[in-house]
Amino acid sequence: MDLRLLKKHPFAVSAFFERSTVLTFAIAKDKLTPLIPSCLELDVFQDRWAFVAVALVQTKDLRPSGLPRFLGSDFFLIGYRIFVRYKTSRGKRLRGLYIIKSETNKRKMQILGNIFTRYDYTTTDIAVSEDQGERRFHSKQSGFEFAVSMSNYGEISLPPLSPFAAWGEARRYAGPLPFTFTYDEADDSMLIIEGVRSNWKPNPINVIKHKFAFLDQPQFAGLILASAFELTAVPYKWKKGKTDPCT
Repeated sequence: MDLRLLKKHPFAVSAFFERSTVLTFAIAKDKLTPLIPSCLELDVFQDRWAFVAVALVQTKDLRPSGLPRFLGSDFFLIGYRIFVRYKTSRGKRLRGLYIIKSETNKRKMQILGNIFTRYDYTTTDIAVSEDQGERRFHSKQSGFEFAVSMSNYGEISLPPLSPFAAWGEARRYAGPLPFTFTYDEADDSMLIIEGVRSNWKPNPINVIKHKFAFLDQPQFAGLILASAFELTAVPYKWKKGKTDPCT
């Protein structure tokens, strides 16, 4: 058996998102172009801005679809993604996220995730605490720390340097999006994974502070916090992956 086939997300997966916190950063589009394969294009705003999302998802009951919930596992998942568009070999245009880094707090998820996907998971520490109206996220190993307000959903302003004029514009870049893409250089193909969700109600949140060591690299110089959203109680399913030849 070709073990490479296992990494193509060979079966559907179901989970429940207890909480998904997503920070979206804007950057000049020419900065991100070298980070994506040529068969993808950046999903840009005002022909100027491209976007990187950092998502921390508290996931419950993650399991192959069809199995009972008690066989699932609970993880934190941290994803760094670029907003992109893809034109399939049949001419269909898809909008989604291109994976540039994936982390989890459980060794089990790292092992299984790297067997059945191309997400290249690593394991890290994650701590979440709540105090004085703030929710704080911290990882010593990964070098990130950010805090958000736990109040005033829908009554806050966009970050001061955000390119968006209103939350309605920003919501278009509130991941996750319907599709996730990973590129297979060996056969010049794109693995497309479609997500199916319900109870999708992203609430704007106020980011009090943020720091991500991964985003301190030179290729991300000039990043601006554009928006932040939080979702809770979201049933989620990833369909079986589909491979499409790049054109």
